[in-house]
Amino acid sequence: MNGQRGSTEEESIADLARRLVAADTGGWTPDGVRALAAQLGWAWSGTPSDTVLTTGRSAGNAHLRPVGEFEERYVGGESYVELAVPVATAAPDDAAQAAAFRAAKDELTEALGKPSIMGSHGDMGPFYDSGQLWGAPFLRWRGRPDTLELRAGKSGPELVLQPTGPAENWFWRQGVGEENSISGFFGSNRDQANVGLGFPGGWKARSWETVTRSLGDFLGALPAETTALGVRIGMPFYGRNAHGAPILFDVTCGDRLAIGCFAPDDVDPAALGWGTAAQHPSTASIWDDDDPVWRVDAGGPGEPKGRALAEMLVATARAAGVSDPSDLIVGGEAEYVDGYHVTYYGLGLPTG
Repeated sequence: MNGQRGSTEEESIADLARRLVAADTGGWTPDGVRALAAQLGWAWSGTPSDTVLTTGRSAGNAHLRPVGEFEERYVGGESYVELAVPVATAAPDDAAQAAAFRAAKDELTEALGKPSIMGSHGDMGPFYDSGQLWGAPFLRWRGRPDTLELRAGKSGPELVLQPTGPAENWFWRQGVGEENSISGFFGSNRDQANVGLGFPGGWKARSWETVTRSLGDFLGALPAETTALGVRIGMPFYGRNAHGAPILFDVTCGDRLAIGCFAPDDVDPAALGWGTAAQHPSTASIWDDDDPVWRVDAGGPGEPKGRALAEMLVATARAAGVSDPSDLIVGGEAEYVDGYHVTYYGLGLPTG
């Protein structure tokens, strides 16, 4: 079978995904991968230095990732840790990339069911790959011995077949406690496929500069990633000060990012960059006109100025008496997103 159903009709993303899920990868050894290429009907020389499988697909050829310096410590006999297949191309802007990912997600969900895992790789993907500038969303249909992932690729979404063990071993070992040791966010649901899934520890931001950087990265990509994943995140932030831990911010993001501010009376939000409902009328569909009084509409995919938003939030928190990064707390409500339990590893902030 060569991935085509006729001379001019290309195999759908759903049909390709079904074939990848059903494929026998033979332990990801050289012989196993040669057999996999034959099963898929793709041309491959089979030599260790050749990582390209010719698929005939319009989005491009598939690529193997051999075990190298950054993969070796996480494998258990495999010679390869993934086969990535581009499934669509899109214009390079954030909105187009997010829309292409979402279209692939919808088709795959109809074919395979709801993914058991979703999240963002942030700026550090599996085996230390860098993420895409517009965002690094991913979805996984976890299995044994292999897992299928929909990932943001360089030109558009790609399907990645990978041995489950090495990818999860890499992820689990990243929670070493050092600042920025792990990024992005990770959500899993109660699917039976997630039995035995391990989770890394997190890290704690030790300075306001670290918070500004990590929060800026998160907010800048958030509407593109939530649009791509088809989810909506509601994230309150609480600030511990001498008077308790009142709510300071309400971050909400679906296809647009909006942030509400509940600063105490002795803080001047306008001077810090916050606006009102009159200045940000699109936020009226999220909050009442006077609750919160202060807010900002940061825009859709590609529009938020992450660093500037983070600087505004940090300045507001410090003006409200939050003296240490450990006192800026992500509300536990944010951990529940569309049936997934989500951990925001990349923020470096406590959750409670």
